[in-house]
Amino acid sequence: MLGFFLPAPLLCPGWRTAPAACDYTLPMLWVKSFHIVFVASWFAGLFYLPRIFVNLAMVEPGSVAERARLLLMARKLLRFSNLLAVPALALGLSLWLWYGVGLGPGNGWMHAKLAVVLLAVGYHHSCARILRKFEADAMHRSHVWFRWFNEAPVLMLVAAVLLVVIKPF
Repeated sequence: MLGFFLPAPLLCPGWRTAPAACDYTLPMLWVKSFHIVFVASWFAGLFYLPRIFVNLAMVEPGSVAERARLLLMARKLLRFSNLLAVPALALGLSLWLWYGVGLGPGNGWMHAKLAVVLLAVGYHHSCARILRKFEADAMHRSHVWFRWFNEAPVLMLVAAVLLVVIKPF
C-alpha cells in the first residue's frame, strides 16, 4: 500500500538485490518507527503531568480559578497521554510477539525492558489516581514531593533506551 505513495527505493533501499528482505524488514521498521514516536509522545505527557501536580500543590487556598485551570490542563493531558500510551504499548507488543524482537536466548535485556514498561504503566496509573485525589481535594502532598515524583519517568526512559540500544544481557 505504501508503495503506491512512495517509490520502492525509498521504502526499502535493497529492494532490487534482496526483495524478500523487504517483505519482513520494511514493515517492521515502520512499526518500530511509530513505536518510538508514540513512546516519546507518551513520555512527554508523563514528564509534564507531574509538573502540573507541582503547580497544583502550590496553589493558594483561595485561588479557585487557578486551581480549576490547572485541573483542566491535567485532565486533558492525562486523556491525551492515555491515547498515546495505547498505540505505544500495542506497537511494542507487536514488535516483540509478531516480529520476534527480543525473543529467544540472549535477550535478557527485553525482560528488563518489559519490567521498565510495567513500571511506566504503573506510574501512568498512579498519575491518574493522584489527579482524582486533586479533583476531590484530598491530595495533601507537598510540591517538593511532586518534584521528586516528576523525576521517575526520566529514569524509566533512560533505563529503557539504554537496555534497547546497549542490550547489556
